[in-house]
Amino acid sequence: MDSFNSEHRRRFYEGHRSLALLMILIVFLSPFAGLYVASLFGAVIGVLLSFAAYYLTPYLWLKLVG
Repeated sequence: MDSFNSEHRRRFYEGHRSLALLMILIVFLSPFAGLYVASLFGAVIGVLLSFAAYYLTPYLWLKLVG
């Protein structure tokens, strides 16, 4: 569960620049996509999902890719 440590997350995203750019796009565009699809409720879901993706990506990447 080191992926929840901020230092580990920073090192992970520094080592995976393309993944970091993808996460920036997801974090910033998900709320707008949710707003477009499902109004204010969709925007809130988009914010929650984008932050969950930001925190869980290093953990899942290490589990799946190794």
